[in-house]
Amino acid sequence: MNPKLIAKIAQISSVLEVSGYPKPGNVHRTRDFHDMVFEDFLISGIAIGDTITEAATHALKINNTISFMEANLGKYILQAVRETDKWVANNTNLGIIMLLTPIAMSAAISKNLDELKENINNLISFSTVIDAVALYEAISIADAGGMGEQTEFDVKSNDSKEELIEKNLNIFDVLNISSSWDSLAMELTNKMPVTFDIGYPLFSKIRKESSINLATITTFLTILSKVPDTLISRKYGDEKANEVSSLAKDVLNSKDFDDYLLEFNRKLIEFDDFLFENKLNPGTTADLTASSIMVSYLANYMEQ
Repeated sequence: MNPKLIAKIAQISSVLEVSGYPKPGNVHRTRDFHDMVFEDFLISGIAIGDTITEAATHALKINNTISFMEANLGKYILQAVRETDKWVANNTNLGIIMLLTPIAMSAAISKNLDELKENINNLISFSTVIDAVALYEAISIADAGGMGEQTEFDVKSNDSKEELIEKNLNIFDVLNISSSWDSLAMELTNKMPVTFDIGYPLFSKIRKESSINLATITTFLTILSKVPDTLISRKYGDEKANEVSSLAKDVLNSKDFDDYLLEFNRKLIEFDDFLFENKLNPGTTADLTASSIMVSYLANYMEQ
């Protein structure tokens, strides 16, 4: 696929994800947080465009397993984070960048969704220690807590890069360490099952039948109901994350396409208010929603 087209899809996916209304517990078009606002996310989604184009263009040079080691995945993740950091003060899109960058690079060299999934896995599996060091620097710039808190490779430690180099760990290695307690890491080290098996097909189906907004919200809720959000888990524990997932399922169960979604919309707004008032932010779910949207739009240009 054309790198510029891929970048446009990445930007569109980022903007559609944050525009979902009301996307419970997250910033959306009528909900700002004290430290970040709706416009920050719009800016972030647009700001990554040039880097995604460059990454996808570079990926066209990849044609075998050996050259995946020269894909520079970490470099482009870091570059996208740096570009975002020029425009917004807080971490708005680290998770989205970590998901959308390998998707974009893989799309440049894939003819269909099966190849896309395999190439994403190859990019991560055959990354290098240089990529891992760049990833850690990106996390540090974004000031995103959580990825390394429970491992010896703490992203907040000044010795982490030296440890990575000494043990020759790549992106797959460091993400695999945290995959048991971080669903984004799990996604990236297991061929993106949430994106490909849950989010993408659901978003595509509802977008054809109804509206983009309903597709976005339903995809978000469905992912949240099936995969407890690990950002919430890290802040408040697994029990609270499971409770939020159960509440998301209850909202989904109220959805009735034949009744103009009145009850669904009422419960959706109540759920959004509840999460906001209790400072429960399903941020990882939002990231997975963005990746699902991107794959859905990519699928329109690929062989099925």
